[in-house]
Amino acid sequence: MTRLFDGFHACPDRLAFSVGGVDLSYRDLDRRSASVAQALKAKGIRPGERVAVQSETSASLLGVIVAHLRLGVIHVPINTRYQADEIDHILEDSQASLVLVDDGAPAADVAEARGTPWVPVDSLIGDPAGFEESWESDTPAMLIYTSGTTGRSKGVALSLNALSANVGATTTLWHWSQDDHLVLALPLFHVHGLGLGVLGTLLTQMSATLHPRFDAERVIEAVAAGGSIFMGVPTMYARLIAHLKGEGQAREALRAARLFTSGSAALPASDHEAFERLTGKRILERYGMSETGFTLSNPYAGERRAGSVGFAVPGYEVRVVTDEGEDCGPGDAGEIWVRGDGLMLGYWGQPEASASAFTEGWFRTGDVARVDEDGYHHILGRRSADIIKSGGFKISALEIEDVLLRDPAVAEVAVVGLPDPEWGERIVAALVLTPGETIDSERLDALSNAHLARFKCPRAYYPLTELPRNALGKLQKHHLTAQLLAIK
Repeated sequence: MTRLFDGFHACPDRLAFSVGGVDLSYRDLDRRSASVAQALKAKGIRPGERVAVQSETSASLLGVIVAHLRLGVIHVPINTRYQADEIDHILEDSQASLVLVDDGAPAADVAEARGTPWVPVDSLIGDPAGFEESWESDTPAMLIYTSGTTGRSKGVALSLNALSANVGATTTLWHWSQDDHLVLALPLFHVHGLGLGVLGTLLTQMSATLHPRFDAERVIEAVAAGGSIFMGVPTMYARLIAHLKGEGQAREALRAARLFTSGSAALPASDHEAFERLTGKRILERYGMSETGFTLSNPYAGERRAGSVGFAVPGYEVRVVTDEGEDCGPGDAGEIWVRGDGLMLGYWGQPEASASAFTEGWFRTGDVARVDEDGYHHILGRRSADIIKSGGFKISALEIEDVLLRDPAVAEVAVVGLPDPEWGERIVAALVLTPGETIDSERLDALSNAHLARFKCPRAYYPLTELPRNALGKLQKHHLTAQLLAIK
C-alpha cells in the first residue's frame, strides 16, 4: 500500500507545489489530478494503458503525473528535447494509447503521423466528483526510457511498490520532513526529478518550488525565500559556483538551506570543495540509475567524502564484483551489482534483455567502482564505453554514430565522451572520411540537430585516417579517447 496520496487527507491546506506562478495545495492537487483522471477515463483510457507525455514542468503536468498514478495508467515521460526519431521509438516501443503535449511539442506531429491520439496536456478537465483510485502497487506505474548499449532506449518498468520503497528509504535517510521545502530545477522526465523530487515531496507531505529550467539566480532566490533542500546535478553546481564567486549576498542565502544533494553524474572533487568554501555547506553525493533507484549515498550525519557516493541505501544490498562474479577486495575495481526493494520490474517488452541484466537476483549495473578501506564506494566509470554521461544525462554513443553515418562523407565514426569540467563529459566524434571528402562541420551539425536532442549532438569532430581496433576488428574506444586527448 503506497502512502503517496495520504497528504490529500492529512494536510489538505498545506502547499504541495509552487510552479510557474501557480500554488497547489494538497487539496488542489487532489482535485486537479482527479479531474484529469476522469477526463482520461472519458477518453477510454483504462488502467495498464500507456500514456506518453512531452511537457515542460507545470501545474498541468503535475496534475497529469498524479492522475496517471491514481488511475493505474502507465506514465511514459518523454524528454522535452527529444526530436521525431527518438519520440517515434518511444511511442512504438510503449504502444502508447494517448500522447499529451505542450503547444508546439514535436511529439504532437509524431503522434499525428502515427495515427496515435494526442491532446494538449492542459486540456484534460473532468468532473472530479466520485473519482475512485484504481492503481495496483506491483504492476508498472512508469516507463522511464534510458539509453542502452544497443543504441536504442529501453523502457524501464517501475512499480509503485518499487518507487515508494526507494523514495521512502532515501527521504528517511536524508531526514526529509513536513517542515522542509524543496527547491527543484530538475526535469520531470527523469527519475531524479520525477521520482525523488515529486514523489518524495508527496510521500513526506512537505512543499516544493519547481523550476522548468535551471537558473542560478532563481534557485538562490527560492532558497532565500525558505528553501531548505536543493537537489541538483554537477552542471548546476558548476554554474552556482561561478555565480557565487562574485555574490556575497547569494552565498549567505544558500547558507540557510540544510541539504544540498548531487547525482546523475560524478561531481568533481574541486567543485565539492569550492561549494563548501563559498557556502559552508558540504554537498551530499549519491548514486543510482533508472533500473535501481537511489542505491548508494553519502551519510547525512557522517562524513560526506568528495569523490565518493558513500554506502548502500537502506533496503538495498550492493556488491562490487570481479569479471568472474567474485567480491572484490578493498581498493580493487569491479562492477556494481545491486538487489533490493526498489529495482525495476524489467525492460518493457524485452524479456530476454530483462533476464540477461540479472545474475541470481542481482542487477548488474555496468558501472565500475572500488570500495575504500572505510567502506565508501567510489565510481570509476562505465564498463561500456558506449554510454556517455553529459549534463546529468546518459547518452548512447551508438545512437549518435548511427545518425552521423547518414552523411555520405562519413565512412566510419566513433563517438566518445571527453572530460569536461562543466558537463562531466563532452561529446565528440572521430571520423574516417570517404576518400576525397573533407569534414563539413555545419552539415554534420545540421544532420545531428535534425535527428537528435541538442544535448546529444557532438561538440567537435576529429578526422582520423583510421580508428583504433584490435586484431578482431573490434573498436577500442579507450585507446581512441586517449588519442583524442593527446590531440587536444
